[in-house]
Amino acid sequence: MKVILAKDVEGWGTIGDIIEVKRGFARNYLIPKGLAYEATDSNIKMVREILRQKSRKLEREKQKALEIAEKLKGLEIEIKKPVGTTGKLYGSVTTSDIAEALKEKGIEVEKKKIMLRSPIRNIGAYNITIRLHPEVSEVIKVHVIPENIE
Repeated sequence: MKVILAKDVEGWGTIGDIIEVKRGFARNYLIPKGLAYEATDSNIKMVREILRQKSRKLEREKQKALEIAEKLKGLEIEIKKPVGTTGKLYGSVTTSDIAEALKEKGIEVEKKKIMLRSPIRNIGAYNITIRLHPEVSEVIKVHVIPENIE
């Protein structure tokens, strides 16, 4: 039986592929779980239209990410944090702090797109990667400087 995959199925193919499977596998597993549709002309057209819409959406997202990456290119931000006598930060600099500093510069970036392995706990300059899209990322420089406490 020929089916068209509605989702990626490991070992069988990716969305939009037309594959030949046994009738029982299609009727008892693939179709009821929403992983595939019977390969009729109308279903093939429907899945192709869904794929076309997804590709247009991904292209729009990529263009938006490229615009933001252009704004981030060569950007340096400063984050002030209180420090102790040993030069260690009270607390740490997190993705939320970096996202807030970018927002103050007029650039909206979700904190989950900021690639920070662990919170920054020392004063200094750090190169931080911001992954805006699977194909678009940019590196910014974050300067962590001591805040004057009086």
